Amino acid sequence: MVPSPSRLSQTTPWAASQQAWASPQTTTSASSAATSARPTGAQRPTPLGSKARRPPATTRRRRCWPRRACGTSPCCRRSWMFCHSGSPPSTGPTSASRTRTPQLLSYPLNAQTAGGTLNVQLTLNTTNIALENSSSVVACLSPGAPVLQLNQSQPCRTALSEGFGLQVNGSIPKAVVRLPFPPTTTWYLTLQLLCASGGCGNASLVSVVPEVLVSACVEDCGTYGECRLLRSYSYLYAACVCKAGWSGWGCTDDATAQSFGRQLAAALLLTLSNLSFLPAIVVAIARCYITEASVYVFTMFFSTFYHACDQPGVTVMCIMDYDALQYCDFLGSVCSIWVTILCMARIKDTFKYTLFILGTLLIAMSMQLDRKGLWNLLGPIICAILIMVAAWVYRGVQRRRCYPPSWKRWVFYLIPGAACALIGVCLYIFAGTEDNYYYTHSLWHILVASCVVFLLPPKEKNREALGWSRGWSWSWRPRVCGYTLCESGKDELCTVT
Repeated sequence: MVPSPSRLSQTTPWAASQQAWASPQTTTSASSAATSARPTGAQRPTPLGSKARRPPATTRRRRCWPRRACGTSPCCRRSWMFCHSGSPPSTGPTSASRTRTPQLLSYPLNAQTAGGTLNVQLTLNTTNIALENSSSVVACLSPGAPVLQLNQSQPCRTALSEGFGLQVNGSIPKAVVRLPFPPTTTWYLTLQLLCASGGCGNASLVSVVPEVLVSACVEDCGTYGECRLLRSYSYLYAACVCKAGWSGWGCTDDATAQSFGRQLAAALLLTLSNLSFLPAIVVAIARCYITEASVYVFTMFFSTFYHACDQPGVTVMCIMDYDALQYCDFLGSVCSIWVTILCMARIKDTFKYTLFILGTLLIAMSMQLDRKGLWNLLGPIICAILIMVAAWVYRGVQRRRCYPPSWKRWVFYLIPGAACALIGVCLYIFAGTEDNYYYTHSLWHILVASCVVFLLPPKEKNREALGWSRGWSWSWRPRVCGYTLCESGKDELCTVT
């Protein structure tokens, strides 16, 4: 389980930096090395509450070499020193290196950090040290059990599991190992100085800084990825979601990555295809459907900038928060279909605008609950079609003929518009994949905008230029002594009964 998202980018030190000393002489105990590095006559401090005296040197040499434990915080940083004095004796023509006394660090990893990435970095301090390239400091990170010896013939592994090796020298002063989803156990880091047959050069002291930390994702997933968090019961996992064909734990593998030209072409297709709503907006205004035209403008605007922000890689432009752009795009798309079908029903303005507002509120609620649900699109379409069919049947029964009555309206407008809408819905539901998303979704934009041009009904006869039904008037009609002025060509007076 990784830390909360607000603290993932912070690095909290486990403990203060400590120093340990190991003698390169051919001894089997690091405690004796610490004794030799202490000045003559210096006494080891006695632990609080203990009266035991120091054991003799021969007893101390039989002890195991030291193991240092870090705490359980997300980050640990230690400075480790290797002393070197003189050149070691050669072990023969078959051995080109001399193994120094290893040092061991332990890192307990609990279940709260198992869902992230364990990062181990080994840094060699080369400021005042001249370590030969043939000499190096090797390390082995192993879970559950430590590696007790490191050399050219001993691999970085234990009897229980395979370890992860690191090596630094004068030419490569830094090494990093990243382990996603590490097992919950105690991890051991073994450090050892390997010198060539001629010794470790003129260096009298070799300083190595191992840093261990737990992060949510590998290097924050880089430019072509996004770090996502997944909660399962009480556990929290983190992983990278790669874009534009990139892959790997940190989205750094470009074996199948998309080129810049393809990314730019995809961005242009998805954004410029929304300009196909311009003819629908012009037709709606010309036929005095101002409310419907405003919905189409809203859809075109937010769909354009949502797809400009949704692009992977470097061809990205976001004018506001990504989540807000996505919500407005989905809401505008479904509302455009809703108002278009209700406009085709030719119901009274009071009922039509009531259904506009009520349907928009219900669509907004469903989008908040499940934004990418299939029924968020199919539900409003089915309800609007049922309302339209009921209105057409009622009008046809009342007039005793088919509605709409003109066969030209069916052949040149309704059937082509319904075909465009059906093809667009099939592309949106069945044909869309990640590989062809740029093409299928661009066709979806064009088909939906085209079907609006075909399906919008002609201008109503009793509708004025601004969309108001005839009979509405902004002028004031005065009443004088029981009479009302009539607005007609003859300006006659009529009595009020």
